[in-house]
Amino acid sequence: MRYFITGIGTGVGKTVVSAIITEALQADYWKPVQAGDLDYSDTQIVKNLVSNNGSTFHPEAFKLKNTMSPHAAAALEGIEIIPEEIIIPGTENDLVIEGAGGVMVPLNSRQTMLDLMLLTDAEIVLVSLNYLGSINHTLLSWQILEVHNLRIKGIIFNGEENREGENFILRHTGLPMLLRINQEQVLTRELIRQYAALIKENLK
Repeated sequence: MRYFITGIGTGVGKTVVSAIITEALQADYWKPVQAGDLDYSDTQIVKNLVSNNGSTFHPEAFKLKNTMSPHAAAALEGIEIIPEEIIIPGTENDLVIEGAGGVMVPLNSRQTMLDLMLLTDAEIVLVSLNYLGSINHTLLSWQILEVHNLRIKGIIFNGEENREGENFILRHTGLPMLLRINQEQVLTRELIRQYAALIKENLK
């Protein structure tokens, strides 16, 4: 099974969620496009948070130097990201794929992260961070996934709990809540294992 971790924007917790699901399933992990932070990439963060010995961490298809939208970062290096040319790692294991930014982040002048999702045949896990405006951003992200007939496994809420907002999102979308992640000050392998145990049954 493939799981594509996307979010309602940048910095909403996709990497933490990727670590939790990778740990829960002892899955492989792959970040197709890394833009910036090459010395401490998302792949390295997930690798540092995962405890099991069964996960393989596949190299990025694109490692871009600048922290900006992938299409802009690639253009600065004279590169064009073409989703159809990205080779998905071969594995007999479950594969966790972490997107860059949100659903409609541009990969080139014509295509977005959505186009890559459509090519992966993965179930989508949508990560929502609670902030003022996040209900709107979450519903818009869900709607574009629905319009393109992507299979959505469920939603994960991250950060300070907003029960009223979360319940509205769940009622409106009909999505199951796979997990809620508290506003953690420090992330450790033990904490990731605890969350992994909570989500494991919801991924079956």
